[in-house]
Amino acid sequence: MAEAVVSFLVKSVGHYISQEVGSLSGVRDQVVRAHTELLFIKGYLKDADAKRRDNDAIRIFVAKIRDAAYDLEDVIETFVLKVGSKRKRGVKNVLKRLGCIFIEGVRRHKIGSRIEVITITISDLKQNLQTYGIKEIRDSSTSLQLCEGQQLLRRTYTHVIDRNVVGIEDSVHELVGHLVKEEHRHRVVSIIGMGGSGKTTIAKQVYHHKEVTDHFDCLAWVCISQQYQVRDVLERIYVKLISASNKEREEIKNLKDDEIPGRLSRLQNERKCLIVLDDIWKTETWDFLKAAFECHEDSKSRILLTTRNEQVASHADDNGFHYRPPPLNESESWKLFEKIAMSGRKAGIDAEVYTKMEELGKEMVQHCRGLPLAVIVLAGLLARKNTIKDWVTIQENVGVYISRGFGRQEEEHAYASWVLALSYDDLPYHLKPCFLYLGHFPEDHEIRMKSLTRLWIAEGFISLTKQRQSSGETMEDVAYNWLNELVERCVIQVGERSSTFENIKTCRMHDLLRDLCLRKAEEENFLQVVKGSHKNEAMHPVSSSSSMVTYVSPMGKIRRLAVYLDENDDKLVPSLGERGGHLRSLLYFGPNDHYWFPKRKELIPSMFKDFKLLRALMIEGMDDGRGVKIELPREIGNMVHLRFMSLRNSDIKSFPPFLGNLICLQTLDFRVSDINMFIPNVICKMNKLRHLYLPSSYRARGKLQLSTLGDLQTLNSVSIRYCALNDLAKLGNLRKLSIRLSSSPLKNLEKILDAAGCVLNGIRSLRLDNDVGMKSGAEVSQIVARCGQIYKLELRGPTLELPKEFHSYSNLTKLLLSRCALKDDQMALLEKLPNLKSLQLWRNVFEENIEVLVFSAGSFPRLQFLSLWNLEGITEWRVEEGAMPSLCKLVIDSCRELSRVPDGLRHLTTFKELKIERMPILFCSKLEEGGEDFHKVQHIPSLIIQNPWN
Repeated sequence: MAEAVVSFLVKSVGHYISQEVGSLSGVRDQVVRAHTELLFIKGYLKDADAKRRDNDAIRIFVAKIRDAAYDLEDVIETFVLKVGSKRKRGVKNVLKRLGCIFIEGVRRHKIGSRIEVITITISDLKQNLQTYGIKEIRDSSTSLQLCEGQQLLRRTYTHVIDRNVVGIEDSVHELVGHLVKEEHRHRVVSIIGMGGSGKTTIAKQVYHHKEVTDHFDCLAWVCISQQYQVRDVLERIYVKLISASNKEREEIKNLKDDEIPGRLSRLQNERKCLIVLDDIWKTETWDFLKAAFECHEDSKSRILLTTRNEQVASHADDNGFHYRPPPLNESESWKLFEKIAMSGRKAGIDAEVYTKMEELGKEMVQHCRGLPLAVIVLAGLLARKNTIKDWVTIQENVGVYISRGFGRQEEEHAYASWVLALSYDDLPYHLKPCFLYLGHFPEDHEIRMKSLTRLWIAEGFISLTKQRQSSGETMEDVAYNWLNELVERCVIQVGERSSTFENIKTCRMHDLLRDLCLRKAEEENFLQVVKGSHKNEAMHPVSSSSSMVTYVSPMGKIRRLAVYLDENDDKLVPSLGERGGHLRSLLYFGPNDHYWFPKRKELIPSMFKDFKLLRALMIEGMDDGRGVKIELPREIGNMVHLRFMSLRNSDIKSFPPFLGNLICLQTLDFRVSDINMFIPNVICKMNKLRHLYLPSSYRARGKLQLSTLGDLQTLNSVSIRYCALNDLAKLGNLRKLSIRLSSSPLKNLEKILDAAGCVLNGIRSLRLDNDVGMKSGAEVSQIVARCGQIYKLELRGPTLELPKEFHSYSNLTKLLLSRCALKDDQMALLEKLPNLKSLQLWRNVFEENIEVLVFSAGSFPRLQFLSLWNLEGITEWRVEEGAMPSLCKLVIDSCRELSRVPDGLRHLTTFKELKIERMPILFCSKLEEGGEDFHKVQHIPSLIIQNPWN
């Protein structure tokens, strides 16, 4: 992990050397020397990371290197920002200029001296490399030795049948069908899931299933794991498939390396073979083995593989069948726990004791969240505990016992620890800081994808290679790809996807992996999580189990802090003495995911003070609901290193002018509760902004200048009254735009749109709010007509008519229309959209006199999601046969005049879910079994009816 931290810090310092030549004048030589020393020592950190686990001296050595690298970047950036601010101010008077030159010289000397001290520290540490036996090697014997024990623990054998198997019958049945039935012609069937989710257990049950053993002529099982030899793997497969005698085994050993793949390939063409490849970690592994699995198209042989990495499954076979085992439900979890922990107890102990153990056990099992391995580890711990006192002790700290296994040293427990840690150890160095950053967020928190990836960018974890820059890829693109890789590696889980089921909107962590994350973050001193405190006592770090507090003296300086607050806290942030002055990230979380407010308003300023090196600040949802306004303290203006600041949903009193000092800001989320705030004309100073979110409604003196924000990708929201549309022409990187039409008519609109044509054509997401009324409907259409490449469009307010060429918007996949008052003939444009996947029709989408909604045959060919909400006046909806052939999910909500669902729904074969909400009881009763409309929906797997009304 130190290698990861130092790597991105080396890149950052290298950037200053190459891009800030003028700003480093006078100290550049010292910076180059320090950078060279860091670059040298970086090559040894992989070995140091491996060896420090069992060596306290190396652990301290690594911590010192890490701190020195952070300190170097802090010093350089502080200096560059000060030089830049002086240049921008300018100096009029000659005597003042001479005085400034003198002061600047003194400053450069001080900075040079500080860099020299850091360089000497790094050089001294470099001298210790030999003392500690740390070498510049990539695949050291140490690394192999460290993996050797893990490999033994992970190796699986088909003859070892799990006796504690619960809740996998449906999974086994489905997988068996995909392997043996003729209608399923998948060459590769993959079981994908996080460590401990039961992949191998299910694969074994499939492997030994009677239908499988009857269907296939020969079977072979091989565990790949992380350390493997290609030759050894292929030999083992071949030996098992042919049931080789001793003589044949000797012959196989004498075959050349390139002969075995050919023999295996021929055998799979001639006979029906099932080969199980258990625990493949990397796509490269498949590449090394795939020559042995090349077969004719009509081959009846199949491959079953298990992996934590979805990329492996897709890489092995694009058309293969991917299966993710579902978590155990409450009943299955208890049944599995009972088989291990309660077996044989009833006859040997008092009935009252047994009942109490049963009660405690059921409560503890809930913490396992359906992860089979967690249930097994917990049950294994309790199987040897014979008193209620022992069970209560474990119950009080169940999270610790599951993740760390205090109290047991047996193999089963070591396996449980390794199986989760292996996923982390396998992460490439650039993903490890990204994974550890997730530890900031509370247990069960739904983490917004956009916030998370922008925090990574603010921290400097994401960098663009020249090749990526030239291809037009942004840091946001890279960050999203890295998030997706963490999902594919099963170390985080997808929470919510977009309405088209393609993009990740939120993610979350399984409790056990979060414990692992916090434990690793503790070891690395990557971040600290603290809770607010009462009666002004010191705030202490929360351990890797959310139920315990440890009193840890961190090894190195605290750089990141997550603060979990309670409304009764008397202290909201550790004092400067408790945390030091080197924080880079400060994320506050209230007692729930919604709104919160501290016990006393006067505590709030402490949340913003003494954080001069801060890069990320998040304080969201701070609103008491009674109109108490929060005034931002002046100290925020000194946080010139800030890259990310979110005050979303907080009741902030004003947008103070000193926010203009934050010239490094990349993301500013100022969607605060006050929607009539005055905003001074200082945003133009923040010329590194990439994502700007303003309140939905605000005031300004004159027009806000935005033309300087050339890096801006997200602009939400532009008020036509207080922003000049002309500025859009200068925002060449803009991809997401929200405009509020708050005054009319717009002067010279065509001329403005012509000037901004290239920018508007690059917009991918557009939202238009028409607050003016019908007379601005034509202006809405004019703006939409210039955004022909959009993927997502929201129109709220009178629109009347869409652009004539709207039906040919081939990129448009998401469309929301609300209060648009569209003419009747506009449906003909909508239904021809070739690639529309998500359509939401809300409140008076069409003119008042329209009572019948018709989806004609062949309309909406790729639509997957449809939402109808509060469509007043619509009494009938017709869906002709052939309409919406790809629809998966339909939501009908508050359409109270709609009498029934359309008959055409019964023709939709791709339908997966119908959700009816806040509809009349009579409407809902028709859809129930025996109701007059039941035949229209009986084929839909999921029918949800909520909140019917009289």
